[in-house]
Amino acid sequence: MDTVTVYKLDHQGREVYRYDGRVVARAPDQIQIEARFEARDQARLGPILLRRGDRMVEWFYADRWYNIFEIHAAADDGLKGWYCNITRPASLDTATVRADDLALDLVVMPGGEVVLVDEDEFEALDIPPADRAAALAAADDLRRAVAARQPPFDANGA
Repeated sequence: MDTVTVYKLDHQGREVYRYDGRVVARAPDQIQIEARFEARDQARLGPILLRRGDRMVEWFYADRWYNIFEIHAAADDGLKGWYCNITRPASLDTATVRADDLALDLVVMPGGEVVLVDEDEFEALDIPPADRAAALAAADDLRRAVAARQPPFDANGA
């Protein structure tokens, strides 16, 4: 079973945390992994309450300014929603995934409701104007994908 270590970095490239995931699929500019939330007992991601053991199917892209986490409840594997991190394009290799988090997040509920979170944190970041524009464009791209019910937002009614 192929595994990778995911490094979540802040906007300056400093490690915030890391975890391991099982590789589900690879392509030249993307990777899909599956991981369990084990960092703490629970965490709030906008309207989604993440609990220890929740299963996440995660997509990272070397050519897009975001990653997507599809979150399933540990208890019954029911879909809780999607958590989309606005990031710089990921660095992918055979053993690691690294992504610079730009604070802005888009949460998508199973019914298709979209909630933008952490706007204040994003506005406070000291990042180049081109990065700020790319991040905002990425949020718009995600909104369009949700509205068009493009994968992975086509599951369970979204």
